[in-house]
Amino acid sequence: MKCIKRFKKRFTAAALFLATALSMTGCGASSIALPYKATMQKPMAQMRTAQSFASNLCVAAGEVDEVGVTLDDLSCAGLFDVNESKTLYAKGVFDRIAPASLTKVMTAYVAMKYGNLNQVITATANVNISESGAQLIGIKKGDKMTLSQALHILLIYSANDVALMIAENIAGSVNEFVTMMNNEALMLGATSSHFENPHGLHAQDHYMTVYDMYLVFNAALQYQEFVEIIRMPAYTTTYTTENGMEKEIEVNNTNLFLRDAELLPDSVVMAGGKTGTTTAAGHCLIVSVKNAEGKPFIAVVMRAKDHDTLYDEMTQMLSKI
Repeated sequence: MKCIKRFKKRFTAAALFLATALSMTGCGASSIALPYKATMQKPMAQMRTAQSFASNLCVAAGEVDEVGVTLDDLSCAGLFDVNESKTLYAKGVFDRIAPASLTKVMTAYVAMKYGNLNQVITATANVNISESGAQLIGIKKGDKMTLSQALHILLIYSANDVALMIAENIAGSVNEFVTMMNNEALMLGATSSHFENPHGLHAQDHYMTVYDMYLVFNAALQYQEFVEIIRMPAYTTTYTTENGMEKEIEVNNTNLFLRDAELLPDSVVMAGGKTGTTTAAGHCLIVSVKNAEGKPFIAVVMRAKDHDTLYDEMTQMLSKI
């Protein structure tokens, strides 16, 4: 596929910039000087500079706590000041752990980058997931909907069968789509991630880190469709079944902050997010929020031991902004 060829051309440059980014702490440097030689005639002040890979990213070199947060030993978490490109809190942000349905942020990112929101996608027999407890909307072979509808269901309700439907229609097969996910992760600097599927159900070599999750989520926020979807408390739509009949579905957001089932700290506004839960991954949540001054932040909690711990820890971090 053409998109796969483009990955190979761009990877070397991305890896070079990543090495620069990881050598820094705190904020990403705004620029790096191009190599200087003694034989150059131009004064140093007139030399050109190149934009660094991490110029607009928060960079964490290890454990960070600038806000005073105490989380459970199992939890991994990060709090990132988007405008200041600063890591305010980092705990276990480079631990490779199962991401559960936070995986679907990367699935959505790849789909938005290489797909057309208005294209009609069709389910195959591969959408029949039998794993116990898997979140499904029950689509069947031959069912049709637009990519935009599928992304809404994917991100709001976290439907695993829809993740497979998207993957097959964007890349031709789930395996090819997963290859795209892994290549896109490298180009975003998420070098400690590896995907085995587009939904996040448990697989042995399927993992991410908190920091990589921040990188992927931050990239997805550049798409307006993503921003609009992840802040919706509920979604209703109608898709076409194999026999041509219309079927209406209504789904609620799995992010309980958006449904007022969990309370945010005063003056914090929820701009949206994505949840994930499996036995292996524990309870996970990534959110985009704004403080009283309207400044944006990204917060991540992964591997929380239970539901209450997840929302308590996220609320604790958000109270510090």
